[in-house]
Amino acid sequence: MPENGFSAEEFFGDGGGLTYSDFILLPGHIGFPTEDVDIETNLTRNLRIKRPLVSSPMDTVSESKMAIYLALLGGIGIIHYNNSIEEQASEVRLVKRFENGFITDPVTLSPENTISDVDKIKKTYGFSGIPITEDGTLKTKLIGIVTRRDIDFETDRTKKLREVMVDRLVTANAGISLAEGNKILKESRKGKLPLVDKNGCLVSLMSRTDLLKNEDFPFASKNREKQLLVGAAVSTRDEDRERLKELVDAGVDVIVIDASQGDSIYQYNMIEYIKKNYPALEVVGGNVVTARQCKSLIDKGVDALRIGMGSGSICITQEAMAVGRAQGSAVYHCAKFAREYAGIPVIADGGIANIGYIVKALSLGASTVMLGSMLAGTNEAPGDYYYEGGVRLKKYRGMASLEAMDKGGDKRYYAEDNNKIKIAQGVSGTVVDKGSVTHFGEYIIKSLLHAMQNLGYKTIKDLHNGIYDGTLAFEARSPSAQGEGAVHDLHSYTSPDAALFYPHDRKRG
Repeated sequence: MPENGFSAEEFFGDGGGLTYSDFILLPGHIGFPTEDVDIETNLTRNLRIKRPLVSSPMDTVSESKMAIYLALLGGIGIIHYNNSIEEQASEVRLVKRFENGFITDPVTLSPENTISDVDKIKKTYGFSGIPITEDGTLKTKLIGIVTRRDIDFETDRTKKLREVMVDRLVTANAGISLAEGNKILKESRKGKLPLVDKNGCLVSLMSRTDLLKNEDFPFASKNREKQLLVGAAVSTRDEDRERLKELVDAGVDVIVIDASQGDSIYQYNMIEYIKKNYPALEVVGGNVVTARQCKSLIDKGVDALRIGMGSGSICITQEAMAVGRAQGSAVYHCAKFAREYAGIPVIADGGIANIGYIVKALSLGASTVMLGSMLAGTNEAPGDYYYEGGVRLKKYRGMASLEAMDKGGDKRYYAEDNNKIKIAQGVSGTVVDKGSVTHFGEYIIKSLLHAMQNLGYKTIKDLHNGIYDGTLAFEARSPSAQGEGAVHDLHSYTSPDAALFYPHDRKRG
């Protein structure tokens, strides 16, 4: 028992609904540098990631770009399903091919395309190094390449690529090893290395940028084939069994069954189908908030649980349905049960308003946290920026908002196709620009390392042991204490990281 404060069992044992803002963690002993902290963790029963960060499968949060850069940081992205089967599978493939060393289906153009076509590719995909083939398709003769340096200062964007492309190329034979390709790139000092067959036809591409990614992101989440890890969401509907097949063929590593209330016959059937037909595929079940719900899904064979109902910043389930649970209590009780009953990890999903709440979710037994609003304003999130009142914003919406449901988000709420009246359990809103997830994510990760040091735990496993052996100390926070712990008693202030701590407060900073 802690000398001060309460153990987790004492603090959450009275059955009241508590959430992250209701408590504070008491400090431990600092006996090691932050460099000794290791926050590698289990995402599922059999899948580990270096950082406990997971992106929410929302159409304003998680597509391939988010999944790529979150995986490079050591987390994992979950691709949303508010799209066609082909589109979702394509997003998964984009992630899987990114870090494999060889881009097996590079974007190509013909010499008759224009510089403006390269501009469109740059805007859509974020790169402008384009191989030029005879007819603009893969597997045909390579005749040139266009890079940013060839077109940056061209004022006539209608100029044909045959007029600006470089036709003296450094190439390599298809079939070379990754190490051989890396050596050629380094020696040639080129940004791209086209790989061609014996007839000079383009087969694949290597990129210097990918080489640098290997050096810049040593904690990247990868499988045995050195591909980035990626997850995808499916609904409980029977038609998503076809979607599931395409996702497996695309190389998905983990499936999240996306349902607002996961304890249902529909989810049972989907879990049984996946485990029968794809026994090696890791499955995350949910969402659930009680031990009984957890047991039901564990008994059906899930490899991890997603915890949370109505706690997200854009979710109104608790108000509209009068069903749900305070997120702190949900995470603590579900994580405790899942650990004791089956030893499987839980994902804390919802209510993560700032970095401190990530620490608190882990301190309640979660192995990872699922982030929605915290990632929604980053460059890598889907959607375009726009200005409102001088503030740079991006759209962020709940998958149960009327706007998202019109595009397919109602699949997670058991809504029938013939329902003319849709019951919204979420809203649409906006979030402030947070810049690139690579910088934002690194800030989060470093903050977590310092928090673990302050608590006196070197690993998440050690932290979890402290929860259950009673050495991790909790204390309640009154409204006054919450106010005291935030910025106060100033006429005005500026914070370079205001969005990290006050993501929903337009008046601060």
